[in-house]
Amino acid sequence: MKRNILFFSVLFALVGFIACEDEETVVGDPQLIVENNITAAHFGDSISFTTMVADDEVPLSTLKAQLFFGDEMVEETVIRTKTNGEYSGKIYVPFYKDIPNGTGRLKFVLQNIEFAIEEQSFEIALSRPDYPWITLVTADGDYKMEKVDEYRYAVTASFPQKVKGYIQTPTITDAGNEMTFGWASGEIKEGTDAEITFSSYVAGEYEIIFNTLTYAAGPFISLEFAGESMVMVNDDNFKVEADLDQEQIIEIDGIANLDEWWIDENYFVDNGDGTLTFKAIGGKYRVIANFIHEYFVVEAMNGNDLATLQQDGSGALWIIGDGIGKPSLDNQVGWNTDKALCMAQVSPMVYEVTVVAGESIDAGYINFKFFHQKGWGGEYTNEALSSDSNIVFVGNGENGRDPGNLGLVNEEPLIEGNKYTFRVDITGGINAAVLSVIQE
Repeated sequence: MKRNILFFSVLFALVGFIACEDEETVVGDPQLIVENNITAAHFGDSISFTTMVADDEVPLSTLKAQLFFGDEMVEETVIRTKTNGEYSGKIYVPFYKDIPNGTGRLKFVLQNIEFAIEEQSFEIALSRPDYPWITLVTADGDYKMEKVDEYRYAVTASFPQKVKGYIQTPTITDAGNEMTFGWASGEIKEGTDAEITFSSYVAGEYEIIFNTLTYAAGPFISLEFAGESMVMVNDDNFKVEADLDQEQIIEIDGIANLDEWWIDENYFVDNGDGTLTFKAIGGKYRVIANFIHEYFVVEAMNGNDLATLQQDGSGALWIIGDGIGKPSLDNQVGWNTDKALCMAQVSPMVYEVTVVAGESIDAGYINFKFFHQKGWGGEYTNEALSSDSNIVFVGNGENGRDPGNLGLVNEEPLIEGNKYTFRVDITGGINAAVLSVIQE
């Protein structure tokens, strides 16, 4: 019994010793005086501060200025404090979209090398700058945007159909910074001068607007294809992914010069009234309005992915290689898989592409082939593809073309200006595809 009492006495003494060792001991006496009377600032300001710091017992380590929106620290400035004395610095007030005016908290934390700290906090009224004007900066010159409402600015001038530029603000206080607003990650953001592409349906006099609170801006072309809104891919391309039916009448809104666009006859009939009739079999398609070449890129889809050729011959068939391009050879495919052409499936397992010699197909030289996907992978060689044409042959590796690559029979050129429809029929099976070339 005495042995147990002795054991527990030693144990409790040891635990007590360890507990004492774990207790934090504050060493030093940091002293902090913030000399500025900081009560208000604008978003986008750099707040200047001056402090007197000291610790007569332990060397100092750092002074931190921290800005809080609610409970979230949004900015911090750290200054090394090697000696007692005066230290000055600045802390930036972030400028964010849709943040209302309110009260922030500016906190100063002085710490010595033994981690003893002294803190002081101040409430600070934060508000969005009320600029008298802002500037639209373009390569062709600057445009002054006058204030027309709270946070809303506008300029009206004779502009081209597309205007590329960014927004820049003036400074309205000594603490202010010039703010820039540009295009990043598919939207307008602060802190960048990447160009925003404003666009109108036609060139001429129109208004460009920008809101420094919501970042709402315009104009931007609003496009609709078959009742669906097209979204911007980049400055020159807008896309929509939609289910389309064969013989569906498609209305297009937002393209003022649609009558000047090249219409792909494999996919559409131009009705001459601003509508198109869809010719390919029904299914889901990605349609891209390309404003550089002024035509619609059409690509078959399977769910959320581009379609691929299936074992039963359904799906999609793609063209990659030299001597062909849509709407013209100015946009030749070549061996760039990103530019692969999706052939129109005009009936189950029958695919077509129609070209014009000297315009969308090279009249004297072709060297392209058919692929199972938009990219490298499955492809047609002479083992699974034959030609019944006396115009185009399928390469076998010994006849002047690699296996599956197409060439002109006897190097006989196509007739300039004539139409040629390349048809691949897979109804006999995926390994028994037949190429026909129909000359109009």
